[in-house]
Amino acid sequence: MLRIEVSAQDIMASRFAISPLIETLHAVWALSGRTEVGALRDWVARSRPAYLRLQESMPELRALVALYVPRRYTPDFIAPPPTGVNVTFDDEIAAMRATPAEQAHAEIARSLQEREPLPEPVMRVLRDRDVVARIADALEALWREVIAPSWPRFHAILERDVVQRAGRLATYGWRAALDDLSPQVRWRDDDACGHIEVRVGADDRTCRLDGRGLLFVPSVFIKNAGAYLDYVTDAWPYALIYPARGVAAPQDAPGGLARLIGRTRTAILTELEVPATTTQLAARLGLSIGGTGDHIAALREAGLIAGVRTGRSVLYHRTPLGDSLVNPSAHRP
Repeated sequence: MLRIEVSAQDIMASRFAISPLIETLHAVWALSGRTEVGALRDWVARSRPAYLRLQESMPELRALVALYVPRRYTPDFIAPPPTGVNVTFDDEIAAMRATPAEQAHAEIARSLQEREPLPEPVMRVLRDRDVVARIADALEALWREVIAPSWPRFHAILERDVVQRAGRLATYGWRAALDDLSPQVRWRDDDACGHIEVRVGADDRTCRLDGRGLLFVPSVFIKNAGAYLDYVTDAWPYALIYPARGVAAPQDAPGGLARLIGRTRTAILTELEVPATTTQLAARLGLSIGGTGDHIAALREAGLIAGVRTGRSVLYHRTPLGDSLVNPSAHRP
């Protein structure tokens, strides 16, 4: 059990970020079968042949798989903390490539402590003086060939989660932001400022944010939330990685609804079980932004959805009338 002690200042300092590099790492572990896949199992099944072809020519991917052990330390250099919601893969991989070889080898050695010896081909990669460049090349190849084509959809899901959850944190505090984040993550009010409990690892430990805040990183690939990045360097933040909402395909709406308002508007209305912007909906459903905007305007005029401005964007959500059309059984007396 991890106990994270927080203060009022930590709410202001906390932030949400999206990491293409961390998602690429999660993809490696999902595609290799190292981690259990949730809602993206169909995507993983379609993408696995391409991953396996890359793995045949790039032993660095096997090394990445071997480095991952649940609830154990994973080297920091392969997943530097993201700096915002619009950081690019190129930015992150450049930061990774700047890691000194000595630091990378020290982190690898720490991750291998008290473990069974790894296969010699894997150890040759990990002992290599150019291990950072070799792993970066492998991640870049996987990103380019497997992840990048689906990234607009993944980013829309992640961004939608960030907008909603960050708004909860700023407006209503820790409990609202952590509600439904994970069964493994819980807010406790039993002391002066409260604390966050994360059920990870076998040992009990406590850390304090001391006004630095917490870094929240949603992921489309992980199924069991509460994954905790314990960055070694003091300048790097404590971070929680959790499964983003809305990864699963939306539930089927009543068949008659599509005949009444059209298939595309039904898809948008069904998708808005989780609030989203026009851009996020377009990416999620494979539509043009202009066409999505036209459908949103029609749904708003009909009173089926409403919008709330958040910064420069408008976040749309279903009204009670829209809910009743998508889930009629839930609204019967």
